[in-house]
Amino acid sequence: MPAGLALVDVNGYPLAYQDVGTGTAVVLLHGSFIDYRSWAAQVPVLSKQHRVLAPSLRHYYPEPWDGQGGDFSVARHADDVATFIQRLELHRVHLIGHSRGGAVALTVARRYPQWIATLVLADPRGLESLLPDTPANREMEFQLRNNFAALQRNLAAGNVERAAREFVDALGGAGAWERRPMDQKQIFIDNLATAVDTGEFPAIACADIERFDFPVLLITGERSPRRYPAMFAAMRACRASIPAPVTIAGAAHAMHRENPVSFNAVVLEFLARVA
Repeated sequence: MPAGLALVDVNGYPLAYQDVGTGTAVVLLHGSFIDYRSWAAQVPVLSKQHRVLAPSLRHYYPEPWDGQGGDFSVARHADDVATFIQRLELHRVHLIGHSRGGAVALTVARRYPQWIATLVLADPRGLESLLPDTPANREMEFQLRNNFAALQRNLAAGNVERAAREFVDALGGAGAWERRPMDQKQIFIDNLATAVDTGEFPAIACADIERFDFPVLLITGERSPRRYPAMFAAMRACRASIPAPVTIAGAAHAMHRENPVSFNAVVLEFLARVA
């Protein structure tokens, strides 16, 4: 166990998590191929005003998972997060999800709205079912499936470096992998067994979003893939009271790492405003 982590049993699994600060709980849900360490620039800042909890979801680092077991899914992770909130008696939390963690957060919000005080979605997956069936949207979905398929092919062939580079560059633009610091590259490699995830997500419907009775903050990066603004527009068409997304300047999909100062300021201002 890395220093600074605690363990709690959730649905028979020893979930590792970071827990810093006091006050109303903020729960941070990481995306694909990363873990609690992806929030390294958020935990010290947000924890000055809140109790910040950053779990590593089931089968992510620090577990040395081999990709076997069949209990790896967004739905499974959402159930784990709801149990995590209950076991730690956090009551209603500010739930922040990035990328695949956004799909987990949306699923928690749909299934367990009683645990949500606010919902922050940073380039989330899980809203694809809201997009109209157009050639452009079909192409975006095809590209995503291709990214996962290429990743799995490269890993099966033993091309770990190529697998990582092509997948990260597809999200962050050409050269995104090379620009990553070595510690961020290691985090990605530590979680490669989770490539069993095919990118399939539970469908979030307009009816689900219409039932959200808590404030919602949407965040994207200036250079994020275009599917995320498209999904935000579809989400806001379901519920007009959701404000327009905030764009983090100079950042792509990993906006919380690429421009953490702006990301943290946006989140803290939102939490202060809705408190």
